[in-house]
Formats: sequence, C-alpha cells, structure tokens
Amino acid sequence: MFLNTKNHQIQGSQRAQQKRWQIEYLVNPKQLLEIGFSDGSDVVQSLKRTPKSIPMHYRYDDRGSQLFEQICDVPEYYLTRTETAILQECASEIVLMTGACELVELGSGNAVKTRILLDAYQQLGSLMRYLPIDISAGILESSGLALLDDYPSLQIQGLVSTFEMGLLQLAPSSLPTRMICFIGSTLGGLNRQESDVLLTQVATALQPGEYFLLGLDLHKSKHLLEAAYNDSQGVNAQFNFNILHHLNQKFQGNFDATKFDHRVFYNESLQQMQIYLQSLQKQTIQLDSLELNIELELDELILTALARKFELNSIQQKLQSFGLRSLQIWTDPNQWYGLLLSQRQ
Repeated sequence: MFLNTKNHQIQGSQRAQQKRWQIEYLVNPKQLLEIGFSDGSDVVQSLKRTPKSIPMHYRYDDRGSQLFEQICDVPEYYLTRTETAILQECASEIVLMTGACELVELGSGNAVKTRILLDAYQQLGSLMRYLPIDISAGILESSGLALLDDYPSLQIQGLVSTFEMGLLQLAPSSLPTRMICFIGSTLGGLNRQESDVLLTQVATALQPGEYFLLGLDLHKSKHLLEAAYNDSQGVNAQFNFNILHHLNQKFQGNFDATKFDHRVFYNESLQQMQIYLQSLQKQTIQLDSLELNIELELDELILTALARKFELNSIQQKLQSFGLRSLQIWTDPNQWYGLLLSQRQ
C-alpha cells in the first residue's frame, strides 16, 4: 500500500499544533451588541452630546487597521519603533527577573512586538504559555497560528474577549508565575476613570509576586507630539477620515470626508493628544439605520480620539496605589517612551 509521506507529515504537524492551540470565545456576536460595540447606541449618544464625539473603536475596521499599520512606519510616528527598540534592549533582563512565565497580553493584535519577549523566553529554554486577549477573533487566530510555527515549545490559549471579561476569566497560572502585558501605550487611549478600572482589574487578576509590564508614551514637546499625529504624508489624516467611511458603511450614513479637516491638538495642561474632525461647512449628517440626524456648524469639531501622555514618577505612584510596586523602568535615550515592570504586592 502506497503512503503519501508528505501529507502524513503535514497532518501530523497539524495535530501537534492543535494540541498547543486553543481559542475560547468569552464574547459572542450577540454579546457584542449588548455591550454596545456594534448596535450604534454609543454613536447616537456621542454625536448628540455637546461637544460631539465618535467612539474610538470605530476607527478600527479592516481599512482602519491597515492604515494604523502604515502610521507606525511614518517618520514622525516614533512610538512603535521606540518601544520596539526598548524591548529589544531589555527583553533578556525582563526574562531574568521573571523566570519561566505565563504571558498574558491585553490587545495582542498581530503580536509583532510580543515576539521579542517570546524570543527571550525561548532562549531561557523553558516551556512557554501565551494567553492573548483581543476582541478580534480573526487577528487572534492568524497571529496565534503563525506563532506556533516559530515557537515549537509555545502553548497558546487565545481569548476572544474584552479586557475586563478576559481578566475576570483567567485561571491560576500553570507556570511558576505570570506576567500581564499592556504595551503599545494603549493605556493612553483610556480616560482616567477607564484607566483606574483597568488597573484595578489587572491587580485583581494577579497573584502576589506576579508581574505587570506596561508601555507608556511620555510627556514631551508639543511639536513632536502633534507631528506624530499629523504626519507629512497624511496617513494619520486618512486614518481619521476612515472613521466616517466606516460609519457610513455600518449605519447607512452620508458623511462626506471631503467636507472635514483633520485637526490635532496637544492639551498640555491635561497632557493628552486630542484628535478631531473639523466640519468645513454647515451640514446635516444622517445615519439612516440609527434614525439619527445631526446638524454641524461651520468649524464645529468632533472628537475622534484621545491619547494621554505620562510622567514616570506619577505613573509609579499610580501603580503603587493599586498594589503594583515598580521594579524597573526602561526608556530610550530621548526619554520619549517608557516600559515599566511592576510586581503585585
């Protein structure tokens, strides 16, 4: 009897991968509607307020995600390459401090920067376990399967979930300790109340002695910050305009991006970037499936994103108030970005 050895090997490899890979759905499409991710109730509430705004998560449809990847490569947008460089410098030190560690990542995305940490843990020679938490099942599956190919000792349990639900559902680590990672300065996209809620959830999910790795964009000159969100190639502007195309497609809208301008402003007193769409004329906006009509005045601003910036001393004190003691801080030579490792007390 003839045996197709190549196919047999492929099937064996796939079975081995399946033993190392799990994906769990903590949030299903119906639940997403209930918590306001897709039914548009948050859009109605935000556009009826004064001043008007659009929830940030509508920036991230497929096209928006592609544009954000492009933003990361523009010369003015220092955040991604600076954090990557810091991780490359300090990953081995992090591994020595934590030892064999279960890695939980909030908002894992494509896990490109996570690979830097996984490389360091792989060199340690220990069994690795990775729990990415993301609301996108597609990105979890594609990035997870790619990681399995490159890290033979890695076990992955992907959680399709909000951060809150994912942290609540974490079982005790099967490895000696755990580290929750929240990199990419994603904390800066949360307002102060949301940030406090998340830090409470992180502290609750960790056992005493376990670790929290946090990436933060730091307060710096207004010129540098505003350039990062208003690059000369106009990719940030395209990303901002894309929120209108997404709303049109999702809710049968009539937003015309040519009737808006991309505006950014660094509020130094609040230490936060404020990103707007400015109406270039008086106009009426309709979102038919939401039965929403709004009037915009000439030059009226719609807030589409916030990006808070941080001081290292202040964030250390904040973490301490949640029982997270700072162990080590790594920054770049310009002090533009910080990576903080803290430990649950």
